[in-house]
Amino acid sequence: MSELLGVAVLGAGHMGADHVRRLDGVVSGARVAAVADPDAERAKEAVGGIGGVVVHTEVEAALDAPGVEAVLIASPGEAHEEALLAAFARGLPVLCEKPMVPDSAGALRVVEAEARLGRRLAQIGFMRRYDAEYRRLKSLLDGGRLGRPLMLHCVHRNVSSPPHFTSAMLVNSSVSHEIDAARWLLGQELTAVTVLRPRPSAGAPAGLSDPQFVLFETEGGAVVDVEVFVNCGFGYEVRCEAVCEAGSARIGQAHTMVVTAAGGAREEVPQDYLVRFADAYDREVQSWVDATRRGRVTGPGTWDGYAASAVAEAGVRALETGARTPVDLAPRPALPTSSWNKRPRNT
Repeated sequence: MSELLGVAVLGAGHMGADHVRRLDGVVSGARVAAVADPDAERAKEAVGGIGGVVVHTEVEAALDAPGVEAVLIASPGEAHEEALLAAFARGLPVLCEKPMVPDSAGALRVVEAEARLGRRLAQIGFMRRYDAEYRRLKSLLDGGRLGRPLMLHCVHRNVSSPPHFTSAMLVNSSVSHEIDAARWLLGQELTAVTVLRPRPSAGAPAGLSDPQFVLFETEGGAVVDVEVFVNCGFGYEVRCEAVCEAGSARIGQAHTMVVTAAGGAREEVPQDYLVRFADAYDREVQSWVDATRRGRVTGPGTWDGYAASAVAEAGVRALETGARTPVDLAPRPALPTSSWNKRPRNT
């Protein structure tokens, strides 16, 4: 392993460019060695004035570039399976943004491919596990002081949705974060999904079912509800309340600044997930770099990515049919919890 971990970033869009910035100027112990994007000009723009970075339009060329020792995948979800398998074939540790793979069949192929390696190589980018408030809530629930969790009440709001956003994407893109957070906070798999559709907001584009109310059941008998509203118009809000046998705990309401002036008070509301979860992204990538430099893989793994995709698929079916839909998970293969990565450095 070199003094600075050489990272190939796949995808130079909104998320990929932010990770390039993070690796170059925020995270310690790493450098951007290569960037790949089908749009070469966009990749060059993301790299900016960073020296020593090669730009490619093909994934495999970036993975084989000199100095690449690890991979950060931030390309569209449909490209993730091919990129993950290519990284596995080269023994490269990976941090892959969610969704790991959008469809559960492809996600399961990735799980099985990693299992055949006999060691972990992939961490999946569910960054809420690295958010300070979520980590405090997880610690409180694990400590048992409030008794068993009975319900989670969640809110997920965006200012507006991108032009390509569909009704299904409220579940399989937006709510995928709540799917993983619920599994992690409760330590339980989600077993069934129901989706209720109130009348669409006047601010929603024509044909978009927004907002939605998503209800999950868990294997331990808890219930999780999510209000997802991607065209609320006023800000980016993520909240979660855990209701337990002996009390409740709520996060997400104080993550802001209140400005008092001219006889009034104004509470700032984040307008973007990269603002609200900036610290979580920083902590996630730093943790990945630190672990990789030690030859280990930590954090959410490929099974977590697969489970999120399988639950999201059930959620889309529930949205389309209006019926309670069971989640069908494949048998979980045996996977090592961590691994030493002994791959030699590219030269």
